[in-house]
Amino acid sequence: MSTEGLQLRSLVKKSGELELSLVPVTLPDPAGDEVVVRIEAAPINPSDLGLLIGAADMSTAKVSGTKELPVVTATIPERFMRAMAGRLDESMPVGNEGAGVVVKAGDSVAAQALLGRTVAILGGATYAQYRTVKAADCLLLLKGTTPAEGASCFVNPLTTLGMIGTMRMEGHTALVHTAAASNLGQMLSKLCLEEKIDLVNIVRSEEQEAILRGIGAVHVCNSTAPSFMTDLTAALVATGATLAFDAIGGGKLAGQILTAMEIAANQRMTTYSRYGSTTYKQVYIYGGLDTGPTELNRAFGMAWGLGGWLLTPFLMKIGAMEGQKLRDRVAAELKTTFASHYTKTVSLAGALQPEAIAAYNRRATGEKYLINPNAGLPN
Repeated sequence: MSTEGLQLRSLVKKSGELELSLVPVTLPDPAGDEVVVRIEAAPINPSDLGLLIGAADMSTAKVSGTKELPVVTATIPERFMRAMAGRLDESMPVGNEGAGVVVKAGDSVAAQALLGRTVAILGGATYAQYRTVKAADCLLLLKGTTPAEGASCFVNPLTTLGMIGTMRMEGHTALVHTAAASNLGQMLSKLCLEEKIDLVNIVRSEEQEAILRGIGAVHVCNSTAPSFMTDLTAALVATGATLAFDAIGGGKLAGQILTAMEIAANQRMTTYSRYGSTTYKQVYIYGGLDTGPTELNRAFGMAWGLGGWLLTPFLMKIGAMEGQKLRDRVAAELKTTFASHYTKTVSLAGALQPEAIAAYNRRATGEKYLINPNAGLPN
């Protein structure tokens, strides 16, 4: 028998309007190598918001429909519509990752082995009651691990491992990370402490600094403090970090990091060069908490680089075997190094309420939302 359920969809109309709704979908019986997962937990990551909300001005959001099947509409400013051209009038499912219980399985040995088991999945459309995936694409969670504990076991944990892997592949020895008190940032801090890697954490408040100090972070710099550049430079001198991962994207922070790296490198130089230090410095932007322009003051010599970084190309670069090793490590440490924390759990309908949208769209540290697609809905 087929499986019926609801799926959250995001639609950008040619008229310049965003529409979020819950759409009934029918899933056929799984093929031999497939399983059907009843999704019980799916996080709202910053990377999900780009598809969910896009460039819409959510201050214009209006809710219609019913309590069980709400419809949210919002205006997209005309200047952003060109960037939305590739998805116009296409209703798109949302949700990068999630976890739940396998309720149907194909007849292959691999699929049947997962029946009734709790698994995590990556691959989109997880803001839905049910999701069909290949058995090989499921990560079997250890006994005693709940869907909520396993919901965020791909994007954030694998990103932290990818950052460290990139550091080693490119010959760096220490790291800088911004938005460091986030779930991802706390994971990276724990991981670096475990592997004895020097990490410079950049936060935006004293409260965030306290969070990281509480888990043992050594180098924490508050970007809102008057002494930020002095503190950052001192941390870079102490650690020798020449690689940074920036979740902010816009504004001056990436340039400030490169400048501080250059100052630290110059302190180790024995001869003057008008081209700056020969120490190569790299900043990778992997997020967009600030969607404004990236501002560079070019006070960091000529040996530097600024680029984008994404998890998927990194996993493709290291290959399936090494990627599976990383996944297995995450599954083994989900309750320790890679534990995630959530502000609130909402249903599919709850995720479309104005107060919830306003909260998770702030993308604020410490305000991570989790969706349970089957909460309050018939299974």
